[in-house]
Amino acid sequence: MATLLIIGASRGIGWELARQSVAAGDRVIATARDAAGLAALRDLGCQALQLDVADAASVSGLAWQLDGEKIDTAWHVAGVMCNRADATQPPTQADFDRVMHTNVLGAMQVITQVAPLVQAAGGRFAFLSSAMGQIGTVSGSGAWLYRVSKAALNMAVAAARHSYPGVIFTVFHPGWVRTDMGGAGAPVTPEQSAAGLRATLAAATAADNGAFMQFDGSRLNGW
Repeated sequence: MATLLIIGASRGIGWELARQSVAAGDRVIATARDAAGLAALRDLGCQALQLDVADAASVSGLAWQLDGEKIDTAWHVAGVMCNRADATQPPTQADFDRVMHTNVLGAMQVITQVAPLVQAAGGRFAFLSSAMGQIGTVSGSGAWLYRVSKAALNMAVAAARHSYPGVIFTVFHPGWVRTDMGGAGAPVTPEQSAAGLRATLAAATAADNGAFMQFDGSRLNGW
């Protein structure tokens, strides 16, 4: 039985990753920010941990909650969207702090606590990013704060992989998914995205360490 950790599993893709993993017989440790999310994860069959990646104090307690664990697969799903303004409008300090603390600082703090546990298992550590974080192929400036945060996340993961030999780090574009963030008109369901993400990560080899991939297994260029 594999042990999985899913950071940000109370809804959307994170929830579906947890649901499918439990159904596959995995032991799933999953995080949520509030009591309702924790209760729902327990009902699903997960071991639920309270965590808010935007709160440094909350993240600092993650290591002791996971003390003694070896993590075969870790998913970092937690993230937020900005107000979708383009580069004609500067972000407010409040919005910048909210998005960057959640999407970048939170992930960087999680990496230092979780990667050693994944390393102990010789496992895989996957991060949900976005094609909107690509630099070489950027097509516009809409939601530019979100774009910047995801580009920064991509760099954090690309750099971190050099410090944890034996761990396969991957960054994923999960598709345009029908979630609260993606909207009702998105073409990909959470079920499709999660199934593709799980299959693609399971098939990853050492040659894929540091790869930026889509949920269907194809590679993205232009970090």
